[in-house]
Amino acid sequence: MGFSGNHPHHHNLSFHLHIPHLHFHQNHEKNKDIPKGCLAVMVGQGEEQQRFVIPVIYINHPLFMQLLKEAEEEYGFAQKGPITIPCHIEQFRTVQGMIDMEKSHHHHHHAWCFKV
Repeated sequence: MGFSGNHPHHHNLSFHLHIPHLHFHQNHEKNKDIPKGCLAVMVGQGEEQQRFVIPVIYINHPLFMQLLKEAEEEYGFAQKGPITIPCHIEQFRTVQGMIDMEKSHHHHHHAWCFKV
């Protein structure tokens, strides 16, 4: 994966993320298990994919932005359905843990993310 937690500075990634409106009538049943302030992403490659529900605040984190950049390079922005992150599930969990640890230093720790 193309990120490293060892760099003390962050690069400014310049790309646009379009998140479809979550209140589609036809997808209402699917979206009712997504808490307010969260979104669903698919993680993995090929048949080895799992669905995760993550807080939208992840989108602004530099580590998650790198994952989004990799998704853009792999799939472009014409994806239908949830965003697909093309990395190994364990790598994604590592990124989750790093983001959660950083957030817990700034705020009280909450169970932000979970696998569905």
